[in-house]
Amino acid sequence: MKRVYLDNAATTPMAESVVSEMMDKMTNTFGNASSTHAYGRAAREVLDDSRHIIAQSINAQDDDIIFTSGGTEGDNTAVLQTAFARQKLGKHIITTAIEHQAILKSTEFLAEQGFEVTYLPVDENGNISLDDFKAALRPDTILVSIMMGNNEVGSHMPIHEIGEILKDHQAWFHTDAVQAYGLLDIDVERDHIDLLSTSAHKINGPKFLGFLYKRNGVNFPSLIKGGEQEDKRRAGTENVPAIAGFAAAVKELTTTEKAHRQAKYHDFKQYIVDQLMANQIDFEVNGQLGEDNLQHVLNLWIKGISTYTLQTNLDLGGVAVSGGSACTAGSLEPSHVLIAMFGEDSPRVSESIRLSFGRYTTKDDLDQFVAVLTQTVKRLLKK
Repeated sequence: MKRVYLDNAATTPMAESVVSEMMDKMTNTFGNASSTHAYGRAAREVLDDSRHIIAQSINAQDDDIIFTSGGTEGDNTAVLQTAFARQKLGKHIITTAIEHQAILKSTEFLAEQGFEVTYLPVDENGNISLDDFKAALRPDTILVSIMMGNNEVGSHMPIHEIGEILKDHQAWFHTDAVQAYGLLDIDVERDHIDLLSTSAHKINGPKFLGFLYKRNGVNFPSLIKGGEQEDKRRAGTENVPAIAGFAAAVKELTTTEKAHRQAKYHDFKQYIVDQLMANQIDFEVNGQLGEDNLQHVLNLWIKGISTYTLQTNLDLGGVAVSGGSACTAGSLEPSHVLIAMFGEDSPRVSESIRLSFGRYTTKDDLDQFVAVLTQTVKRLLKK
């Protein structure tokens, strides 16, 4: 049985160029980048070159890039360290109701410490209102953390507009770009972004690696205590081979390539929608198919069949999809994103699946998904 992988928002397979680069560096550049001898200097050169490639990808300065263990650490660092470093200026934070758990768990913790958090609501397309944001913004707001693109429904937040509003405000602006990095054109200067977090394994790079962009002048203590790596901003010996692999993945993500992927994934989404309609499947899209969204994510409400049943039957048919964020997919808790969009009593909350495409997804993969889903739906609803 051919197996089809449609869960690229959870993680992506490493690209051949990434594996090749990492194998080379693991074999030939094993020194500690903090060592001053020749082996260390060779590792430092790889580290510096990789940092430069990655900084250029978001129009940042090399020194603004801090390598982390991934999106969760980047999110935690940005939110927690900003809050504790700036609490004398105010204790108000703004985020959204559909952020990744790395943000929501951090803000829940801060609320327990006496901070006040405003969670912006979203509409049925997963979008916030700029009017709501302006109304929530206060003189004592010290941080705004709003994801660039949602990992479950693909909604693209108005990052540029928010940055424009905040450029003359004391609040620092953080965006979780884990899903958007590699698909959208990101320019931290243009959009007045102060902090931005990513994860390498979402763009065919290695797991347990990411970076936190921190604008010059945005200062707070390191979350990870220990040595003086990353210019004293993140302790721990850098994983030079993995960072080189990350840079190799980034080099492939030219502006043209990102636009190509967005267009290809948009066509994939429309094709699936057309095929499900042709097969008379009773479904609706959670969110919207607009071109401004993250096109690699398609969330579908398959009416009358539970998420767990759909996932299980699709898996048995060789097709891997998700019920939502990979970080909560193993639990029985419903998607907080769909609850925020449609309410906790909506059947969409317990009858939806998420497909997500990647660089290796093919039309044949989509056809197998449609065939297995159609067979599953017609069999189960006949009972």
